[in-house]
Parts: sequence; structure tokens; C-alpha cells
Amino acid sequence: MKNIVILGSTGSIGTNTLEVIAKYPDRFKVLGLSTNTAIDKLINQVKLFKPAFVCISDENSYKLAKDSLTKEGVTVLSGEVGLVELACLDDAQIVVAAIVGCAGLEPTYYALKSGKTIALANKEVLVSAGDLFIREMNERGNHIIPVDSEHSALFQCIQGQDKKSIKKLILTASGGPFCGMKREELAKVTVNDALKHPNWSMGKKITIDSATLMNKGLEMIEAHHLFGLSPNNIEALIHRQSIIHSIVAFKDGSCLAQLSMPDMKGPIAYALSYPERLENIMEPLDLSILGKLTFEKPDKTTFPCLSLAYESMKIGKSMPVVLNAANEIAVSAFLDSMISFIEIPVIIEKVMNIHQPFELSNIEIILEFDRWARNKTMEVIKN
Repeated sequence: MKNIVILGSTGSIGTNTLEVIAKYPDRFKVLGLSTNTAIDKLINQVKLFKPAFVCISDENSYKLAKDSLTKEGVTVLSGEVGLVELACLDDAQIVVAAIVGCAGLEPTYYALKSGKTIALANKEVLVSAGDLFIREMNERGNHIIPVDSEHSALFQCIQGQDKKSIKKLILTASGGPFCGMKREELAKVTVNDALKHPNWSMGKKITIDSATLMNKGLEMIEAHHLFGLSPNNIEALIHRQSIIHSIVAFKDGSCLAQLSMPDMKGPIAYALSYPERLENIMEPLDLSILGKLTFEKPDKTTFPCLSLAYESMKIGKSMPVVLNAANEIAVSAFLDSMISFIEIPVIIEKVMNIHQPFELSNIEIILEFDRWARNKTMEVIKN
């Protein structure tokens, strides 16, 4: 029996994780759950899964829900301190890091330091602090198992392979709802247009990132840290059907790819059960029904976020922290109708151009640059 803590249990990854756990109650026990403001959803999860601990990071939501959750026999934690405490519970073996954005950085880091296996769905963690996380993982000998479908695919393909034989990692991208459009067309798109992803059901932030292709850029940075390959050996490829999730190209000219229906329960289940595989998690893949699979190079001119992410990966140091923070604020501003869709990369690039890259030695410096970039991005938006 594995004890599981889910950071961000009320989001898309969190709810899918609980669906997997519900199928295998003899293998997994929910020890802790967390949310920011989705109190009603959290209360329903508590009634179904009976965790011993929950954390509500938003203070007002904590005050509203504390009494009712305490009556359920649950220890209720709050705020950033509570998230760290939840992530480091002694009895937890696996921490599912599913909090969106840099808010998940500290609890995930301290969970890793406390010896937990991390099922990582929060790509921003490795984008902002990849060197720190990988160093910590190597020193302690525990695991970071990726939950993103692309990184899970790469992780599965390289099992048993000699890293020196790998030539290239190819991350596939659906292209989002605007694939094939030109810049003048993108100037007219609305928030509702951008939230209509063709293949995946995800949270708002990651859906907008998919539409700008920033999501794929962040994933390239994450892959760089997870698998230790140079930026020159990592690339993206548009694959509209989202059936091939990533490809590993080897020096002898052969490739290995992982294929499945677009369903996050697959990589989640693999992360929880690794190195085993669980039965009846996803709909089986039938290639004869699908017909053809198509591929094309991404349009980096129309979607410059991909190039910005790649540039930040090559620069390294504190630049990916600034890229990630600027993107989070710009996406939030777009969702709030403060800026247009095509202004997202313009704003990110302005903040990156202002920033002077700095070496990162600890979590406190990373958080300091994150705060700086958020404040600077808001200044750029207002001006």
C-alpha cells in the first residue's frame, strides 16, 4: 500500500489521480489533499477518500471550510507553511505535484528533500529550479517521475537504454486551437477561443500556454533537466492527433515512441505504479480506426513563445525563472482581458530583455527572481 499526498487535488491532474486511486484501493491510500479555493470540491473528495490531512492555501477559504472539514475528522492545514507540512508528511511515499505554476515550487522541493518520490505534473518547478531539484534528487537517491504526457513518454522510452546512445528528444505538440493561423488572425481571438483545446481537457493556464506554444517551450526546458540532454538535442514537432506523445531518436537512426489515447490517467497511473503497469486505465489504442497520423514543424514566427523558451533554456541561470514568472502574469492578464493574445509573447520578451541573468544557488534566490519578474511584468503591462 502506497500513501499518496496530492498537491492540487481539485485541479485536472488531481481529479484524474483520484480516479486512478479509486480503481485500486488495495494499492493506494490518500493521505493528504490540497486546494487553493475549491472548497466544495475538496469537501467531496474528503468524504470519498478519507484523508488524514488537507491543506487550503487561500486564507479566506481556510476560514470558511476549517470547521466543516474538522468535523470530518481531518487535520486542516493552511497557507504556504501548511502546504510544505503536507508535502513532507512522514507516512507519505509519493507526492503528486499538481499545483499549477510557481506556487508549487516550495512544497515540491521540500517533499523531495524529505525523501519522497515526486510524481511531477508541475512543469514550472523544473523550469524555475531544475538544477537544484536534479542535484537534490541525485544526492538523496529518490525519484522524480514525470506525469506530463510528453515526459512520461520519454521516461518510458528510455528505460533500459544507454543515455549515450540518445541523439535527440522530440516532444510532440497538438498545436492548440490556433494551429495554422497567422498573426493577423491571432490578433482577433478571444479568451473563449483560446480555451477550446482540440484534444485535452486542462486548466485555464495550461490551455492558454498550449495555444501560445509556451507549454511546449516549458516542456523542452523540463526535458533538458529531467534527461540531461543539451538544448541542441531537444526539439518540438506538431502532431495534431496527440497519439504519439514523444519520440526518442537514437544515434543509429532508430526511434522509439510512446503511443496512447490522449488521457492523463495513463501517465498518472504509470507514475504511481512505476515500474509496474496497471490494468484498464485508458481506452485501448486502435490505429486502424485512427487512420493517419500527421506531423509538421512548429511556426515559431507566428508563435514566438516557443523561441523565447528555447532562448531562456540556452541562456540558463535565472532566465528561465523570469520567463516562467512573466508568462504566468501575462497569461493571467490575458484571461482577465487586460491584454490581447498576441501581446503575451511581446510582454514576456520585454521582461527578459530587461533582466540580467544571475547564478542560482538556493530556493530563496529563485523565489526572489520570481517575485522580481512578476512585479516587472505588471509594470510592463500597465505601461
